[in-house]
Amino acid sequence: MLKPYVKTTTNKGVATIEFFHPAHNSLPGNILADLANSITKAGEDDEIKVIIFKSGGDRTFCAGASFEELININDAATGKVFFSGFANVINAMRKCPKFIIGRIQGKTVGGGVGIASATDYCMASKFASIKLSELNVGIGPFVVGPAVERKLGVSGMSQIAIDANTFYSAEWAKQKGLYAQVFETVEELDNEVQKFAENLCNYNPEAMKEMKKVIWNGTEDWDQLLAERAEISGRLVLSDFTKETLKKFK
Repeated sequence: MLKPYVKTTTNKGVATIEFFHPAHNSLPGNILADLANSITKAGEDDEIKVIIFKSGGDRTFCAGASFEELININDAATGKVFFSGFANVINAMRKCPKFIIGRIQGKTVGGGVGIASATDYCMASKFASIKLSELNVGIGPFVVGPAVERKLGVSGMSQIAIDANTFYSAEWAKQKGLYAQVFETVEELDNEVQKFAENLCNYNPEAMKEMKKVIWNGTEDWDQLLAERAEISGRLVLSDFTKETLKKFK
């Protein structure tokens, strides 16, 4: 079985940050920490003009939080630390002075929807349906909610948060504003992502940096907000309801 990883490759000003986990690209704490660190480092590298954010494998972009780690959380402090991992990735993406292009090749669930929402420009294949499943397990999309709401609006976010059993199509996500473009095949997606990233490298880096500030205006309180949301999730994951539900997935 392939081992989990986070890797960054750079070519002609384009950095590609890729993560992988054999459990449908789920996100344990160490992968989340590596992702936040990799995004921050890429943002600080003057040789990098644009970032592509992607996952390995063909079918699933991201299955969200690692169920294995969720099951093993036994106190509120540990719970807050785990959910803060998602907060740290989203805030790293928000603060990164480079445009981040999301490449979403397949289904994405829970925290994965939040991370896709935190990219600056997101492109997907027609297989990239989305689901916010957190209420299903007794938690709720509290940490990723602000990022999802920022892209889908309150109506779209609340719709998929409440209807936690349903996958919403890539076309629906495009209509709501999460995806800028949807492609028939993963090959087309990869070609267009690469072409788009290379074109952005021709832009003035200072102009892109200033544009990123404008795009994210109004999110300056997210360090505190997402920490507070992580505390809510960390508490709820200890509930009897959530513990019993997680056992069914084990």
